[in-house]
Amino acid sequence: MLLLLASIQPAALAEETTANAAATDTDRPPVPEIRDRKEALPPELRDIGIDEKLDTQLPLDLKFTNQNGKDVTLGDYFEGDRPVIITLNYYRCPALCGLQLNGLVSTLKDLKWTAGENFRILTISFDPGETPQLAKLKQQGYLREYGRPAATSGWDFLVGKYEPVKAILDATGFKVKWNENQQQWAHTAGLIICTPKGRISRYLYGVMYDTKTLRLSLVEAGEGKIGSPLDQILLFCCHYDAEEGSYTASIFNLMRAAAVITLLILGTFLAILWRWEHRRRHTRLVVAEG
Repeated sequence: MLLLLASIQPAALAEETTANAAATDTDRPPVPEIRDRKEALPPELRDIGIDEKLDTQLPLDLKFTNQNGKDVTLGDYFEGDRPVIITLNYYRCPALCGLQLNGLVSTLKDLKWTAGENFRILTISFDPGETPQLAKLKQQGYLREYGRPAATSGWDFLVGKYEPVKAILDATGFKVKWNENQQQWAHTAGLIICTPKGRISRYLYGVMYDTKTLRLSLVEAGEGKIGSPLDQILLFCCHYDAEEGSYTASIFNLMRAAAVITLLILGTFLAILWRWEHRRRHTRLVVAEG
């Protein structure tokens, strides 16, 4: 589902304390072509979307303010061995952002792992006019809905000035646009799954997320540091299908796994047979000497 994002306008620098920062950006790349679409995109949907930047290193020195009014850097959330889910939203969004975050919470409830223990979540407002107080209200609401105490230290809501906000949008490939007539941001919805060191590992699109896909995405981003041995096997046997937005069985990897399993079974059988034959000969030798 395409959600409307937008590129932050230079005029926002002059009005960072207002929620309706706006301007134009003539340097934005053209919007990607939509498959099978013949008619032109309406003006409000142009120049928005996501240009995937897989394996890009995020600028960890970017400065933001968290929901408690504390100055932080992006790098503060990429310490240790836990992957990080980033969502780019704005807190006054009348519809789309709420749908996305509600969908994320719904999936998180089905996930056995917990934010703050196995991974982190970082929600960043791309509206430079929003405040820590508003971020705090949003955090409280979603943590209450999530219902897991450990998430209090595992899901932060940030706000920032124009420069760091534009930098994170550029780094992640999110393109947003201010709609002056509707006084809203046009933007797309999606999760950005990042490695513990701050590299982009995977994008998940839409407002609802498959539990298995999110789990395997976190296993993949976690670089083998989270997840059970079964999760690692599932990840080996599956590959991410960008068109389907999910992990599907990889025939090649399944064949490789089957071959390895066959060799292990055959090797085990031969080892048992060899030991049995060795003992049988040894027994005959003892009987003959006796």
